[in-house]
Amino acid sequence: MSEQVNDFFSWSWFMPETLQSYDWANLWALNLLWLIPLLLLIRKFVKFLKKPVLELSLPKQVRQSNPWIILRFIPTFFFFLSLVLIIIALARPQRSNERVEQFTEGIDIMLVMDISESMDLQDFKPNRLEAAKNTAIDFINGRFGDRIGMVVFAGEAYSLAPLTNDYELLTDLIETISFDMMEAKGTAIGSAIASATNRMKESESVSKVIILLSDGESNAGNVDPLFAANLASALEIKLYTIAVGKDGMVPYGTDFFGRPQMVESYLDESTLREIAKIGNGEFFRASDGNALQSIFDRIDTLEKAEIEENRYKETADYYRVYLFWAIVAFFGWFILKNSFLNNFLLD
Repeated sequence: MSEQVNDFFSWSWFMPETLQSYDWANLWALNLLWLIPLLLLIRKFVKFLKKPVLELSLPKQVRQSNPWIILRFIPTFFFFLSLVLIIIALARPQRSNERVEQFTEGIDIMLVMDISESMDLQDFKPNRLEAAKNTAIDFINGRFGDRIGMVVFAGEAYSLAPLTNDYELLTDLIETISFDMMEAKGTAIGSAIASATNRMKESESVSKVIILLSDGESNAGNVDPLFAANLASALEIKLYTIAVGKDGMVPYGTDFFGRPQMVESYLDESTLREIAKIGNGEFFRASDGNALQSIFDRIDTLEKAEIEENRYKETADYYRVYLFWAIVAFFGWFILKNSFLNNFLLD
């Protein structure tokens, strides 16, 4: 209590930065400040109309300008100061401290990424794999409350990361993905889906999603892609498939003279489309980096968990400080106006 009383006597209450920091519950009341200059003008006008009629004969030295006569304005100053402080108190200066808590049940998402040699083709910049990695990282950083895992595959599948909320760790692992992680050549799409499904089989999430990204036809592994898709669907896992790359001639490296070399690229869309259909998801075709980003943005909107917010707002009123000083100023005026400082002939 003593600290609160001591706070009343701080000059900081009247600093411009303090007044600017407030939220005003009754902002309209501050417009009443314009009435104070109007009162001063009315007071001056009334004095002008009611000129003193009492003539006094005073010594010459008294009639000369005397700096001490400004003391008679002190009571008036206290009166108008009390009016200003009353108006500030009436406007109810406040400060609010708002706390927001967000929570969601979240979605379980497994990213399944092809790292076969064909992902080194350069119709994406700098190549298909690096473009896919960067887009996946952006996707992860845009999620909230979801558990995300990672499977990479070439001729075989490898679970890079289990379902986790540690997005920083996950993005660090994605940045380490390279073509030399696996010796087995080829594209084992079925094995990759089966590995991701195995990671999610015990998940109790309200929504489970696999996002498969590949640029080739399934030609390796010991699991049929459509069988793996049906297994995922049976576990209520939704499948999104993304076909990466262009058909036809695409750049790959340079020749002896530094000119781009062209190689033929073929992409099996039919299998990826069928996988998405079985998994109640969607198939997408990405022909460049911008399209790939748009696809991930589209999936991001389709698979958003509902985020609930609890807001806690604590509001502190400070009108008591200004009302206290308004009362002090008013009593100061009341005492001084009956003292020698008042000019009873003019005031």
